[in-house]
Amino acid sequence: MVMEDAFIPYGRQVVDEEDIQEVVRVLRSDWLTQGPKVEEFEEAFAAYTGADFAVAVNSGTAALAMAARVSGMGPGDMVAVSPITFAASSNSAMYLKADPVFLDIDPETVNLDPKKLREHLELSAHLRSVIPVHYAGLPCNMPEIHALSRKFGMVVIEDACHALGATYEDPETGETVKVGSCRHSHMAVFSFHPVKHITTGEGGMIVTNDRELYHRLKLFRSHGITKDPQLYRKREVWAKYAGQNVPGYYEMLELGFNFRLPDLNCALGLSQLKKIETFVQARRQAAKWYEEDLGDSPLVKTPQEPKGYQSSYHLYPVRIDFKGLGLERTQVMQQLHDKGIGSQVHYIPVHSHPYYQMLGYDYSTCPNAWEYYDQTLSLPMFASLTREQVARVSRTLLEILKQGVEE
Repeated sequence: MVMEDAFIPYGRQVVDEEDIQEVVRVLRSDWLTQGPKVEEFEEAFAAYTGADFAVAVNSGTAALAMAARVSGMGPGDMVAVSPITFAASSNSAMYLKADPVFLDIDPETVNLDPKKLREHLELSAHLRSVIPVHYAGLPCNMPEIHALSRKFGMVVIEDACHALGATYEDPETGETVKVGSCRHSHMAVFSFHPVKHITTGEGGMIVTNDRELYHRLKLFRSHGITKDPQLYRKREVWAKYAGQNVPGYYEMLELGFNFRLPDLNCALGLSQLKKIETFVQARRQAAKWYEEDLGDSPLVKTPQEPKGYQSSYHLYPVRIDFKGLGLERTQVMQQLHDKGIGSQVHYIPVHSHPYYQMLGYDYSTCPNAWEYYDQTLSLPMFASLTREQVARVSRTLLEILKQGVEE
């Protein structure tokens, strides 16, 4: 039972006794890492998203870095990305000495604007890759981005860390496409941080329909090492053992990292995945409650879904014209906190961070992103959010805004 006056965070995990028991079973087993739960989780996740292959890793950031690496991204390559995202999206290019190109958002969806992408490509055609970020759980216009990628030869890596369970309509076929099926991309990456739809504590996943990318991802995840006889390159091993398993033998085929996700985490993820539809539906219900409470207010603009698109609501970011109302967002957030309600800002435009400024990025570019940043405020959103809690958040926010305007 939730106490009416208990603090409501902006996000939290939902872990039940079944989840705990699954982790305990692994603790009592012989495999804490590199065991059978990893493959079980990968297979179940691929089945859920509709992708052919899935590779579990130890964070969403690692997933982005691996996807960028195996895509062939390298020094001097230009990579399109939205400025309204967590820094890991563009950092995945920076690790490889590639150059992020920040393109402005669609002010209605807050996703990368395909028109801006098209304009950039028609002017320069020098983009190696694009990383569309499904902001807050709302899918990007993937069919249009995919069409541009085919025309201009780009690799498409979906940053789907916000969008597990989200869907969109394919305009050509009328089919409902699940984010992560890679229908319109080469790879998609997910995060299992505690505030995401499912959690493994920390963790991530890359999905793809490309078998070669899948094998490279598995290599890169674990030091570039393989024990698969079909991948061995030393001719003398092939000549002697004819591609059979060789006890105690392995080969390092490329420079990789240790990005493995332990069985402990995978057991939790596998248990959580069984409840994903319940979690997503609970978030969508919470979004409907917010719309009921805030949708008619002239002080708040609630997030909307374009026709054919279904958000999975990792976040619930509203827009408030703080400057027009004569209010400071930090003060509103502090007043919410004082009344037992957490809130957050998603996100500071990435190209404005000191590191990117040091590299010479123009602070003033992407005006839509800046306008959005100035107005956004993320309200509590998680699967166990109750009707009473949503009402309390909505009521308190409106009281604070009205009081501020009157003063």
